[in-house]
Order: sequence, then structure tokens, then C-alpha cells
Amino acid sequence: MKFAKVMMATAVLAFTPLLWAGETPAPEGAKAYIISPADGAMVTSPVTVQFGLSGIGVAPAGTEKEKTGHHHLLIDVKELPDMSSPIPADEHHRHFGGGQTEVTVELAPGQHTLQLLLGDHQHVPHNPPVLSEPVTITVN
Repeated sequence: MKFAKVMMATAVLAFTPLLWAGETPAPEGAKAYIISPADGAMVTSPVTVQFGLSGIGVAPAGTEKEKTGHHHLLIDVKELPDMSSPIPADEHHRHFGGGQTEVTVELAPGQHTLQLLLGDHQHVPHNPPVLSEPVTITVN
């Protein structure tokens, strides 16, 4: 009996990282989208970007609540981040962990691509990712 308990404990410890590595499930049909500016818009800087969601709610980072997440604005990102790890925080990956649904950003003149990616309470994308279509704008 003691051997069985040791084997059970060993199995639990072996699989514990899989339990904690987990991905937060996205509700079926959850969508992120950019309300404004519209794809193809000609704008001036600073640019106000309005975030939209359907089928899922907004909660600040660190708040573990089912069917919620917080926005990350991807600016001029050529390659999407690793969807199994926390979203990077840099000038191309802006975090809105306070639950914000809008931001005003300074952008240099020229063409820019904007995209939203929802993160869970630990900044990890949901499974499947709640990712908007990219919006391309031109700043005068």
C-alpha cells in the first residue's frame, strides 16, 4: 500500500507543471476588434485607438475571473508572440492591465499596423487566442 501511495505522489508531481502551465480557455465565439481607427484610415498623431470585444469581458491583470481578459495593443508587430507565454511588454506590445478599453498613442508619420490580443490574468493569450484582425493606418 505504501508503494502505491509513493507512486501516486510521484505521478502527481510529474504532472503538476502541466496543471500550472495551463492556458485559459476563451469562450466560444469570443472576438477582439479595433473600433477606431478604421482599416485604411489616414490619421494624425496622437492616435486614439478604441478597443472592442464581444463574447468575453474585461478584467484587470491579476484578476482571475472566468471569461475575461485584458487588452494588449500590438503596434507594427511582424510576428505574433508565443501564444503559450506571457505577452512581451515593449514599444511594440503595449499592456493595458488596468482593464482600459482605449488609448491615445504617439506614432511617427507613415504606415502602421495595429492589432489587439487579449491576455488572461497572467498576460498569457487565451486558448484559442482572442486576436483582432490587423488594422493598417497612415499617420500624416
